[in-house]
Amino acid sequence: MKVLIFGATGMVGQGVLRECLLDPDVSEVVTIGRSATGQSHARLREIVHADLTDYTAIESQITGFDACFFCLGIASAGMSEADYRRITYDIALAAARTLVRLNPAMVFVYVSGASTDSSEKGRWMWARVKGATENAIMRLPFKASYMFRPGAIQPLHGIRSKTRLYRVIYDLTAPLLPLLQRWLPDSITTTEQIGKAMLKVAREGAPKPILENADINRL
Repeated sequence: MKVLIFGATGMVGQGVLRECLLDPDVSEVVTIGRSATGQSHARLREIVHADLTDYTAIESQITGFDACFFCLGIASAGMSEADYRRITYDIALAAARTLVRLNPAMVFVYVSGASTDSSEKGRWMWARVKGATENAIMRLPFKASYMFRPGAIQPLHGIRSKTRLYRVIYDLTAPLLPLLQRWLPDSITTTEQIGKAMLKVAREGAPKPILENADINRL
């Protein structure tokens, strides 16, 4: 299996990249982002690409892939809906529309979030935009597309969030997470579980296109 990963420098993307490189069935992993991950591996190739809304210059490098794991995201705090939509919706759809044209047999997995609003009409701005993004991706003619909606995520294996606020939160709550996982198993997942679940749906599919936190953990 040949896999594309967007957002491999972020917390979720780092976990997904790790699981892909550990999986013997994955023959090649290509990351796409504005910066490189800094990792080196025989099966890893990195494409540093400045304009994530236009892939014309690199189309020849992103054909022949079986799966795309789109882990790119940004916190909505302090952003207007228009700005958040440009980063969240426009970038995801630019990638998805290009990839479905070049790789029609691809499985596309998009990382959204718990409480995403499929109606696109709810009170929370980020949830509306994520819902619109999910809906637009699911309308594209991929072999299959899956929307991952994790809740709280425990970073494992030394992985750290790039967002300072999230790092502080994770550092403060780290001693409690094992207990919370025991008490609230359907609300918490890990970077490792997300990566393994993505690989499983890319290979075997899933019974429904939208996978909540509990569904991710059961895969």
